[in-house]
Amino acid sequence: MPSPQPALTIGAADARRLALSRQHLAGPRPPVTADGVRTVLRSLRYLQLDPVNVVAPSHEIVLWSRLGAQAGARFEELWWQDRWLFEYWAHAAAIVLTEDYPLHRVTMDAYPPPNRSFTAVWMEANDQLLKHVLHRLGEGTPLPTDAFEDCAAMDWPSSGWSAGRNVERMLTFLWFQGKVMVAGRAGGQRLWGLPDACLPPDADRLPMSPDEMVSRATEHTLRALGVARPLDIKQYFLRGKYAGLPQVLRTLTEQGRVVPVRVDGGAANETWYVHADALDELEAIRAGDWHGRTALLSPFDNLISDRRLTERLWDFEFRNEMYVPKAKRSYGYYLLPILHEDRLVGRISPRFERKRGVLVVEGVWLESDVRPTAALGRAVVGQLEDLAAFGGATGIEYGETLPQPWRPLVRGA
Repeated sequence: MPSPQPALTIGAADARRLALSRQHLAGPRPPVTADGVRTVLRSLRYLQLDPVNVVAPSHEIVLWSRLGAQAGARFEELWWQDRWLFEYWAHAAAIVLTEDYPLHRVTMDAYPPPNRSFTAVWMEANDQLLKHVLHRLGEGTPLPTDAFEDCAAMDWPSSGWSAGRNVERMLTFLWFQGKVMVAGRAGGQRLWGLPDACLPPDADRLPMSPDEMVSRATEHTLRALGVARPLDIKQYFLRGKYAGLPQVLRTLTEQGRVVPVRVDGGAANETWYVHADALDELEAIRAGDWHGRTALLSPFDNLISDRRLTERLWDFEFRNEMYVPKAKRSYGYYLLPILHEDRLVGRISPRFERKRGVLVVEGVWLESDVRPTAALGRAVVGQLEDLAAFGGATGIEYGETLPQPWRPLVRGA
């Protein structure tokens, strides 16, 4: 059966503006209240966890970009006190919504994969270790990884990085299965607990069908991205878990839940989709009712998590250079893209020197067609000052790579 034909064509700028509005990166910021944080998280659906802390943990930067520095305390309350959030694997280690637990249960119940995968064989061989972990956690106290005895009968094979880490492997696999959860953190280290101790009493724990999971995740993704092609949907939220997506999109289109559109600049057969919930917003944008902001984005921000979509819609090539040898980097080790109005206009390379209490801006690079106007400079410098305050820095130091017209705007440059 052919895919539904687009009935509407929209410009690339309107598509970008819809994405920014849906991601809370345009217009007035939501209030920094528990409800305001919930609103943002319900739109995004996940925050990727990443251990790199050059400036701040990625999930904190994502919230700061949308809500400002005061959102952190509300977020921590929702996460650890209200248990409105929990840690699980989306397309990477992530913080996800407890109301999505039935959706994630589909992944939990399907792990490990069938046909006698080595993981299943290893877990079966180490039943004693598995029971030991569950017994210790059943005592009710959240425990770190090193609190468990390595009583494995079969070692996990390793080329070195996980040598001697049978307990860590077992905890990870039980986490994938949903049999253990992250109950807290101490000094960055995960503390483990059982679901009964980690989920709120009223949490819906019944799994949905795999088909319903794909349908629900597709709708969440379209609400988050604003406009997306099938290949973009597959890369967001539950990456690689959209079995039967063409039929799901046909069904959602027939139900009026999504609408196929065309975005200027693509191939004639390139079909995009917009969720019905966003149609009024899209209409307002097309009528000129839209107000942009300036923001600095985490390299793992939800807006740019799919590099292919970022290039297609934003004409912005972004690569994470953390693992590129220094001599081969085009910019810097840790890069934050610069959003201004409805464009990604450049990137900065910042790092906190925490002992000195200083935010060091190693460089600022603008795209070749972006003019370094005073207005843009004030907006970017304002964001850097806010970033410094967010991280507790008492000053900012700028390196040599800074647009010349901006130097009078900053001290010490």
